[in-house]
Amino acid sequence: MEITISLVLLFAVGVALLLRFRAVGVGAAVVVALFGFYLAGTDAADTVNQLVTAVTGALADADR
Repeated sequence: MEITISLVLLFAVGVALLLRFRAVGVGAAVVVALFGFYLAGTDAADTVNQLVTAVTGALADADR
């Protein structure tokens, strides 16, 4: 059985936990979210996507 979790959902849970345990402030979380939003519109988005795909693929292969 394979369970797939969206990286967006995983990061949202991570940010919620960081905010909950006060490891990061609300202002910093908003700045990071806006940075990610604007980064997605640049030419670097393809490189970041390829990197994340490679890392998740390597983790999936290591699990087998």
